[in-house]
Amino acid sequence: MTRIDANPLDGGHEGPGAPTVARGVAQPRSLFDREVLGRALIDSFKKLIPTTQIRNPVMFVVLVGTAVTLIEAIARPNLFAWSVTIWLFLTVIFANFAEAMAEGRGKAQAETLRRMRAETEARRLVPDGTEERVPASDLAKGDLVVCEANDVIPSDGEVIEGIASVDESAITGESAPVIRESGGDRSAVTGGTKVLSDRIVVRITAERGRTFLDRMIALVEGANRQKTPNEIALTILLAVLTIVFIPVVVTLEAFGHYSGASVSVVVLISLLVCLIPTTIGALLSAIGIAGMDRLVQRNVLAMSGRAVEAAGDVQTLLLDKTGTITLGNRMASSFFPVEGLDEVDLAEAAQLASLADETPEGRSIAVLAKNRFDLREREIGADHTFIPFSANTRMSGLDIDGRRIRKGASEAVKRWAVEQGGTVPADLDPIVERLARGGSTPLVVADGPRVLGVIELKDVVKQGIRDKFEEMRQMGIRTVMVTGDNPLTAAAIAQEAGVDDFLAEATPETKMDLIRREQEGGKLVAMTGDGTNDAPALAQADVGVAMNTGTTAAKEAGNMVDLDSNPTKLIDVVEIGKQLLITRGSLTTFSIANDVAKYFAIIPVAFEATYPQLKALNIMHLHSQTSAVMSAVIYNALVIVALIPLALRGVRFRAAGAAAILRRNVWIYGIGGIVVPFVFIKVIDLVLVALHLY
Repeated sequence: MTRIDANPLDGGHEGPGAPTVARGVAQPRSLFDREVLGRALIDSFKKLIPTTQIRNPVMFVVLVGTAVTLIEAIARPNLFAWSVTIWLFLTVIFANFAEAMAEGRGKAQAETLRRMRAETEARRLVPDGTEERVPASDLAKGDLVVCEANDVIPSDGEVIEGIASVDESAITGESAPVIRESGGDRSAVTGGTKVLSDRIVVRITAERGRTFLDRMIALVEGANRQKTPNEIALTILLAVLTIVFIPVVVTLEAFGHYSGASVSVVVLISLLVCLIPTTIGALLSAIGIAGMDRLVQRNVLAMSGRAVEAAGDVQTLLLDKTGTITLGNRMASSFFPVEGLDEVDLAEAAQLASLADETPEGRSIAVLAKNRFDLREREIGADHTFIPFSANTRMSGLDIDGRRIRKGASEAVKRWAVEQGGTVPADLDPIVERLARGGSTPLVVADGPRVLGVIELKDVVKQGIRDKFEEMRQMGIRTVMVTGDNPLTAAAIAQEAGVDDFLAEATPETKMDLIRREQEGGKLVAMTGDGTNDAPALAQADVGVAMNTGTTAAKEAGNMVDLDSNPTKLIDVVEIGKQLLITRGSLTTFSIANDVAKYFAIIPVAFEATYPQLKALNIMHLHSQTSAVMSAVIYNALVIVALIPLALRGVRFRAAGAAAILRRNVWIYGIGGIVVPFVFIKVIDLVLVALHLY
């Protein structure tokens, strides 16, 4: 375990411990939802216009080929020409259907969000202090709006006055209301959420048409989706392969004429369509959209597809300790009295000092004293004084019946006890140091000048988190725990959790330095954050996941927003990104392997009459040239339909290194991509012959 040195304490991140059940935009729809299927079928025909098809070069070539065979079928009518034309047309329709299915899963949700935006009315403050009612769409950045109980917040903004309970279920799916107040890290509000109580004044921070709701609509609908760099690169590769095969197929016509073998235009078009990578060309867009959709189902909004791809290539993961690796609340676990004192006396004093402490840590001390020694909270009467915790004194406690009981940080309580005329027991510091080395937080308790002992507060590491980090390690991802704790405590928690490294006493500057060092080594870095102080690091990281409960600055700096505000979600984001890349790679391998099989199906039979030697390559023993071509064309169309569920759901994710994933791709999708076409093309050929069609 290596320690990364850092500077002064910045403080831990408080985050929710468990993911919520989404009921809002992220609600997943069934893959074969009737509404989605109906919409996708209609959109499949709408996408036939050339200006839309040309964005997919492979399928555009298939569309042009369909037009050529249609002309040939009209000019020289025959069953073979018309059959090929119909199946080529279906190939284009099936490709459009795959993309439309991926897009359609979010269209109904987008329509609901649009209605929410269109029906919202704002109470805008004018300079003289009065209000005017305007449509939410008329609000400009910097406008001030008033929101009271039952009002819908009209646009993204920051609370500059007041405090209110806000229902965010329409956006996040979380039924529990949240508190939003001016100042601090909980001032950001999202358009479309509803105020449940009190009154707040909100300053609008979003430009017209660029609100969080607008971006959410565009994301779930798939509208105007920009292709990612990897997707563009693969599209170019597919286009190049297509361009290469066009002159190859054209020369076959001249070759056939020279050799005396007649090769029709319909056969040449069929050969071209079967040899170019139509399978991955048809599914490529759907794979990308489905990857974004899987993120939405986890209540994470990515501002671009580039961020999703980057998540799949992440090599370093920066994770907050509190709320991500640990449950978030330190809990009292043991009492350690100094020599000569009884544990019961320490527990009784600790319980009294915690009566006014409503924090989870304070309540856990009272619960531990009750469970361990059956010490129940007592009626303390009116003659007492509660001493609240102060950042200056770093102590809290109770003055009662002449007793002055304090609990708090070791140095603070020791100094206070000495000021009361007491001394520090010799065995106190060893207890404190031992607990700190073990990753616990020691709280010292004193009754006036007498130091009684130490309460141990432990960060509870989340169950199963160590196994998660082991999976990350198998994928070649290095995990770094970021915490404001001192190095001793951080080291103990890091060892228990199983992370590869840790950053102790973290500040915004040290987080930035760490990210830059990793990036200078050629690594992609992912991190989470929610505060304004996290914004620089979120902007610097390749994948920055901002919490929805965080500040506007954090959400603007990151390229993803977690609607559940669950820091653990970063691990899911990385897995989804990797699943996207694995799915694309697997189906590309399958598609190219398919082309090899279709080559052996068509070429030998097409020229077998002229060159009998080619009969040896007709290993499938297909019946004739027309049946071979027709079988390959039919298979080429149907395999797209068969692979749509896999493209939308994604290849099953398994934690493994790049070499293991490559081997799996070759064996399953490479070998399978060769075997499957051989089997089904032969079956289709037998069916066509049995039906006496060819």
